[in-house]
Amino acid sequence: MKTIKGPAVFLAQFVDSKAPFNTLDGMCKWAADLGYKGIQIPTWESFLIDLDKAAESQTYCDELKGKVNSYGLEITELSTHLQGQLVAVHPAYDLMFDSFAPKNVHGNPKARTAWAVETVKKAATASRRLGLKAHATFSGSLLWHTMHPWPQRPAGLVEMGFEELAKRWMPILNHFDKEGVDVCYEIHPGEDLHDGDTFERFLEATGNHKRVNILYDPSHFVLQQLDYIAYIDHYHEFIKSFHVKDSEFNPTGKKGAFGGYNDWGDRAGRYRSLGDGQIDFKTIFSKLTQYGCDVWAVMEWECCIKSPEQGAREGAKFISDHIIEATEKTFDDFAGAEIDKEMLKKMLGL
Repeated sequence: MKTIKGPAVFLAQFVDSKAPFNTLDGMCKWAADLGYKGIQIPTWESFLIDLDKAAESQTYCDELKGKVNSYGLEITELSTHLQGQLVAVHPAYDLMFDSFAPKNVHGNPKARTAWAVETVKKAATASRRLGLKAHATFSGSLLWHTMHPWPQRPAGLVEMGFEELAKRWMPILNHFDKEGVDVCYEIHPGEDLHDGDTFERFLEATGNHKRVNILYDPSHFVLQQLDYIAYIDHYHEFIKSFHVKDSEFNPTGKKGAFGGYNDWGDRAGRYRSLGDGQIDFKTIFSKLTQYGCDVWAVMEWECCIKSPEQGAREGAKFISDHIIEATEKTFDDFAGAEIDKEMLKKMLGL
């Protein structure tokens, strides 16, 4: 068993043009003052990290890490959720996802994909320079628009889609392998990797590449009505990153899992601040600890009701209260005795 590290916070949802959320120093002090011990850094925010410099300069990485450490914090992982999304984009989403990329590749899907691939590779090198062993990202999607099989999917379409997805990711995965860093795909609606079956399809398509791993976030499974506890039993060996995010599912006679095209506040499934949703975090922390998952517990704030400021304040304590110090003793050791082989034989009637 292994004690989960934390609490930590994913900075992406808190970035703002106003202090303290517009500088690395400001965000580090804010997080530390709230009781967080780690930060997950979104690499698309250049004021938090210059990814080009981080991939090229050990000195820059040492200084960046030193600055974060000076606040009593550690960097848990770098994130390329937005760039990873662009590794695989179906043409139906081109216009909406162009905003994730530099303007010079807008309207040019091939150039955008090439940029995304190289950017995620840079994050691998930066992670190694920072001493990190895991990286958080999205898989992107070529097949999500076919999630509901109507019109009927042609035979072979899904297999071809995962072959292409693996083909795009293999150079990235090989680079991460060279750098000694695991790729942790957030299993998430909208991605081709959105549940257990799709994770297994991708894993097989990559030839069971050892760097293919999971960022476990139970909130997305509640919205799919998937057993998020049993998921840990199935895939604990792949869980190398952990987002602590709450959610709830309250279907009515008018809406269910698909949400009726409503905004977040009016959907049956919606994300909530920690402790305000329906997720059994006590069991999750117990399972991850029991299986020895070596992860940071990283709060990701998303809530359609509560403010981010309150969510962040409450989140640090919530995670701290759920972290289990893994025992090195058996509770009934006090009643044990010296091992006596002759006595054991007598007990067995030998």
